[in-house]
Amino acid sequence: MATQKQSRNRRLNMAERAKQQMDIQFPGHPDALLWHRKLNDGYSTIPRTLPLAMQAIDARSKGQPAGHTLLCLWIRAPDHPFLTIEAPATFAAETGFDGERAVDTWRRRMRTLRDLGFIEAKKGPTGDFHYVLLLNPNVGIEKLWRADKVQTVLYGRFRDRLIDIGAQSDITDYDDYLEGRKKAEAKVATKAPKAAKRPAASADASTKTASASATPKPKTRSRVKEER
Repeated sequence: MATQKQSRNRRLNMAERAKQQMDIQFPGHPDALLWHRKLNDGYSTIPRTLPLAMQAIDARSKGQPAGHTLLCLWIRAPDHPFLTIEAPATFAAETGFDGERAVDTWRRRMRTLRDLGFIEAKKGPTGDFHYVLLLNPNVGIEKLWRADKVQTVLYGRFRDRLIDIGAQSDITDYDDYLEGRKKAEAKVATKAPKAAKRPAASADASTKTASASATPKPKTRSRVKEER
């Protein structure tokens, strides 16, 4: 059981600090005008670095920014990285597109997200983006950075934010994944020459067998008794 001194020295978490600051800055504010995740329905879990990912995406898709499209996907996700898009028109409208070509415009933004590495998609009844898999945006930003497609200032803010939220392990996990895949590919590559030699050896054996069978066997002379 914690002592009184330990209780006083316990560090407040983010929610507790926010509550104390709100009581000072906005005392007596009506709860009916506030939205609280534990009290109100209809919340979604999204990465804290998503705004930075949206900036990186918009910088790579100037004229057709796709960052807001990614936000709408995460908002719609059922607390899981996989979602099924059965009404593309609804997603297009929430993203801000209307008119006859709204869905086509939305699909172009989805292609941008796929090409930049923030989503994967498979075709279904409603088109190319019926099944969507949301990828880790932290890994997405890191991949863009390594491809020299993110500004240094933005990447610096991104790494600072990872430290703030304790998500640096996302990058190390990604590096471990790449290293594991590299080792697996090297292992397959070393087995390939051995596998290539085996058919040749068997081919030589079959050739020898075929040549041996094709070579006529010498006839054996049977001894015939001379009749006297």
